[in-house]
Amino acid sequence: MGQLTRPTALLLDFGGVVVATTNRPTWANELATELHTALSAAGCRELSVEHIEADLKAGSAADSHWKNAMSRPAAPEEMTHQRFWSDFVAADWPAAAHAWVTAHADPLCHRLGELKQDRTTRQGMSELLDTCDDLGIAVAIVSNALAGSVHRAYMAEHGLDKRVAVQVYSDEVAVRKPNPEMIRIAARALDTDPAGCWYVGDNYDRDVLCGRRAGAGATVLMEARGTYDRPYIVQAEPDAVVGDPDELRGLLLGAPVPPARRETP
Repeated sequence: MGQLTRPTALLLDFGGVVVATTNRPTWANELATELHTALSAAGCRELSVEHIEADLKAGSAADSHWKNAMSRPAAPEEMTHQRFWSDFVAADWPAAAHAWVTAHADPLCHRLGELKQDRTTRQGMSELLDTCDDLGIAVAIVSNALAGSVHRAYMAEHGLDKRVAVQVYSDEVAVRKPNPEMIRIAARALDTDPAGCWYVGDNYDRDVLCGRRAGAGATVLMEARGTYDRPYIVQAEPDAVVGDPDELRGLLLGAPVPPARRETP
């Protein structure tokens, strides 16, 4: 494995790279309570809060298993909001309740994303983005998401949306990592190609494999909660492993400019 050269673009995963996440244990009860109120107002009164909460937890667990399985196909598509609610959560609900959540799947996925995790920007991210500005390296977000709108809202709230050129979320483009099209979409939007990009993620089976499949100039694994809890081993290894955005910044600063890009006197 040779020395990494400076990229033209840095593509960052959201959860685990831009932000650290912690699960909120009360999310299912909170969402079930809200949903019970909304369904009752719509005339759907057969389901209790406890029933809704149990199915939310079951649907979320099934979705997690599905996501693990989707690292095996060469070009996986993303789960739609409607399928998540109609098939994974409400498949056995009364017809009216099933129809209601399917019709309101978009805002329900957004609300689930808001409630399920707490997020904090990882230490060193601002300095990393400053360095990218100084070096002329474009930055994009490339992330799997049940509701990318939640990530966009976080980016805007914390002023990070103005620090990146492109945001690509799987539910918005209908494909999910490790489908290499995720990286290709971002590269095209930045007027470069995958070979000129570093892709940085926190999982082997989705991120490292995606970078390899797309032919990224380098794949960098950033350690985060769950990085080494692999569902299975994939035949892909990162070009570098970093512990946090500060280490990634150091890697960028130490990477030489490729000869073809050096300015001639």
